[in-house]
Amino acid sequence: MTIPYKRLDKNNAAVLLVDHQAGLLSLVRDIGPDKFKNNVLALADLARYFKLPTILTTSFETGPNGPLVPELKEMFPDAPYIPRPGQINAWDNEDFVNAVRATGRKQLIIAGVVTEVCVAFPALSALAEGFEVFVVADASGTFDETTRSAAWARMSHAGVQMMTWFGAACELHRDWRNDIEGLGTLFSNHIPDYRNLMSSFNTLTASHQASRAGGPA
Repeated sequence: MTIPYKRLDKNNAAVLLVDHQAGLLSLVRDIGPDKFKNNVLALADLARYFKLPTILTTSFETGPNGPLVPELKEMFPDAPYIPRPGQINAWDNEDFVNAVRATGRKQLIIAGVVTEVCVAFPALSALAEGFEVFVVADASGTFDETTRSAAWARMSHAGVQMMTWFGAACELHRDWRNDIEGLGTLFSNHIPDYRNLMSSFNTLTASHQASRAGGPA
């Protein structure tokens, strides 16, 4: 079955960051730890850049799962923060679901740890209740590639759209003319090679402006 293309809309999307906890992050082996943390923070940055409602949640943080990574709490000091006392599926927690519904958004961008549980369970639950669900694959992690593949297949077959943080940012932005410097800076902060691209662009722009002003190139 072919699923129609549904585009992310910054005016209709919310971000759910599920169980990015210190203990659980130690289980992620399908992507390197530094790269994974960079991807999570990139997703958080794009949520702030596009002013998307963002919800944070943790599972049994007083146990081995550990606390939420501090950077996320610092980035979203005023966001709804739902420390679930025990529910494995975040959608089983009434406070979490109420926070999601309170955003008024119908598109949910979800990432978390681990992929086949903390991401897949609420993603499938939200899909069943009529939400459009987009999972950010590279900001979600799990034990190994086999586990990841099974989770991705299960979600995709159900109608969840799998994306990367970079793809999500571009789809939300729609048109470079909306803001070159802002999005370019976000990309440069998380993709080292993109800094070279932006440096080249800034040099060419400065040269062009100087030429138009009659000054030295």
